[in-house]
Amino acid sequence: MQTPTIIATTLAAVLISPALFAADLPGKGITVHPVQSTLPEESFQTEIINRALTQLGYEVSATEEVEYNVAYTAIAAGDATYMAVNWEPLQKDMYAASGGDKKFYRQGTYISGAAQGYLIDKKTAEKYHITDISQLKDPKLAQLFDANGDGKADLAGCNPGWVCGSVIDTQIKAYGLSNTVTQNQGNYSAIIADTLTRFKAGKPVLYFTWTPYWVSDELKPGKDVVWLTVPFSANPGSLKDLNTELPNGKNYGFAVNNEYIVANKAWAAKNPAAAKLFAVAKLPLGDVNAQNQLMHKGESSAEDIQRHVDGWIAAHQATFDGWIKQALAAQ
Repeated sequence: MQTPTIIATTLAAVLISPALFAADLPGKGITVHPVQSTLPEESFQTEIINRALTQLGYEVSATEEVEYNVAYTAIAAGDATYMAVNWEPLQKDMYAASGGDKKFYRQGTYISGAAQGYLIDKKTAEKYHITDISQLKDPKLAQLFDANGDGKADLAGCNPGWVCGSVIDTQIKAYGLSNTVTQNQGNYSAIIADTLTRFKAGKPVLYFTWTPYWVSDELKPGKDVVWLTVPFSANPGSLKDLNTELPNGKNYGFAVNNEYIVANKAWAAKNPAAAKLFAVAKLPLGDVNAQNQLMHKGESSAEDIQRHVDGWIAAHQATFDGWIKQALAAQ
């Protein structure tokens, strides 16, 4: 994967052609209230959109961090304007429960190809020939990943309230792992930090993760860790019939997701320039991975993230200006 230029900052990152100011900008006098999840690593993709909205003349308030279900409810009610972290199909039920297409504007794909699933360290996988999570029905294999001495495998799982946690619980039951595997839930950043510490100490690790996120840059699949397949598809709620098998026949338990920008539908109808921006903006998944890795290495302050946004825009100035021009044309 080619590493994008994120760190550099230039004045060009915050300038657009003076011609764009020839007339009043469409966002003049209008305030945008963005929301995102409580995951700091989703700030980058949100702040890029905030920067573009500012270029369109909108007054953008500070992004509020809330749980996903609260974000959907707030946007549907008009208490928030948009978020850039709608996962589909993972959050299909949350989206539908808050009103679906009747309440939300969702056009265009912002980030494509977000993978999720289970991984273990390559050393243990090769030594014990573990390729599928259902093999952990064997108590002896499961005990390899026991971190707290209860005899069961400790799986680094999801934050409470995230849909991935429900998927993992569903699959543990469906694959007959209830007696041998425990999903550890809590603050994911803390849980995965403990996992990384165990890995660096040479101990076996079992964890869930997703892309874009820094974990797969730190623990590289194929080199440090390997993905585990699942014996068959198993998902909760309306996703119960979802086939997660890939075209190559491999099944990792989770469908490949796309991330979308979702906005209040009534607001989007009144703001065609912003709506067009939401529809045309596209962010490479690899760029988010790289920025998340910078955060993991300590560049995680609000100022750091804004500097990363500056760098990304500078490196993709023509693309960014293209979004603005298309948005202005829509107005």
